[in-house]
Amino acid sequence: MSDGEPATPNDGWSDRGCPVDGFARRSFLRGTAAAGLAGAAAVSRLGSDAALADTASGVTDRTMAIPFHGQYQAGIATPPQPTGTFISFDVTASDRRQLADLFRTLTARARFLTSGGKPPKAPRGSPQHDNGILGPTVVPDALTVTVGVGTTLFDARFGLAALKPAQLETMKPFRHDDLNPALTQGDLLVQVCANHRDTTVHALLDILTHTNGAMKVRWLVDGQRNPPRPTGTPRDWFGFKDGITNTDTTNTAQMNHQVWVQPDTAEPAWAAGGSYQAIRIVHFDLEKWQGVPLAQQERIFGRRKASGAPMYAVSEHASELLDPVYTNDPQGLITPLNSHIRLANPQTPETAATSAILRRSYDFDRGSDVNGHLDVGHAFVCFQRELNTYVAMQTRLEDELLVPYISPRGGGYFFALPGVRDNRDYYARGLLS
Repeated sequence: MSDGEPATPNDGWSDRGCPVDGFARRSFLRGTAAAGLAGAAAVSRLGSDAALADTASGVTDRTMAIPFHGQYQAGIATPPQPTGTFISFDVTASDRRQLADLFRTLTARARFLTSGGKPPKAPRGSPQHDNGILGPTVVPDALTVTVGVGTTLFDARFGLAALKPAQLETMKPFRHDDLNPALTQGDLLVQVCANHRDTTVHALLDILTHTNGAMKVRWLVDGQRNPPRPTGTPRDWFGFKDGITNTDTTNTAQMNHQVWVQPDTAEPAWAAGGSYQAIRIVHFDLEKWQGVPLAQQERIFGRRKASGAPMYAVSEHASELLDPVYTNDPQGLITPLNSHIRLANPQTPETAATSAILRRSYDFDRGSDVNGHLDVGHAFVCFQRELNTYVAMQTRLEDELLVPYISPRGGGYFFALPGVRDNRDYYARGLLS
């Protein structure tokens, strides 16, 4: 099969010639009660979000399939789908062989789920292979499954220390962060995105079922991409357009320079085609934000709220694509020096190398906390060729005007693995070979 073709629906067999579902049961289906609890928790999150993508984005084509095989994983350069879930796992596999089995099983499930098809029937009286959320036939629904590894996977357990990506590290708190260890880091990150919420829940349940006993959930965050209001870039919960300036995913040279790890660099050979992924779970204090006058909100962000245009553009209908210009504003009289966008990219020669990342973020809504305050915010997600690019950018943002209204509480740094090339390949094969 060529890299550009849709993956063939899984027929119940792994690339080693043994039944995938049987293999998964032998290797991982231990602690069934725990799997049931995890499944019930995932289903409970579905709630009123089941029709989220239908009502918010108008997307109705559930037959759309994103090719699974390729040099790079889908879910990175892929245009962001309306709904996404980010799940961090602690690996409980006992040795390197079981770790390889885990990655093979993850690959087999992702290959089938992203291409769709009829699940194999279980013998009469046995548990079914599929939970039936999507009906008798699994539809692809533009699903992508993107797998990354954390620095803790390279500890002494599996003998991988010498193969760790050069810049991979544990997320350390920046000056104003309030990181909860239970919501931070993990051995693996699985990013599941699709057009509809029931598709992501179905995929998560499937992955949990087939890998139970080899990894367990550490933390999870569900997110959504709001539709453009009224046009252009979607808005976040603060009401501002989010991610206007971004890497051009259609520009191969730009992606190779800014996102994809290249061969013959300081990185281990197996890492070529991967990318560093950062995720930050950031709580928004919307009640406090509501009390801030519009003019001050705009100075905090460095953009106009209605149009998304730079501060020098006063028309409500100005284009958000206008380039912010700082050369004629050295004192920050128009765009404050410590506004969000100016610190993220000051447009100076000194910061040029640390100002370009591929953003792929989602907003979350977890209802209210124990004190009755809204628990909403942003799952900031970005990919970059060098992790240091993101760290330098976020360090500059320690002094931004937005600090009093946000509270980063979790997330982590991961290395998104190179793509799965064909039916014989599997996640992390180069790492484990």
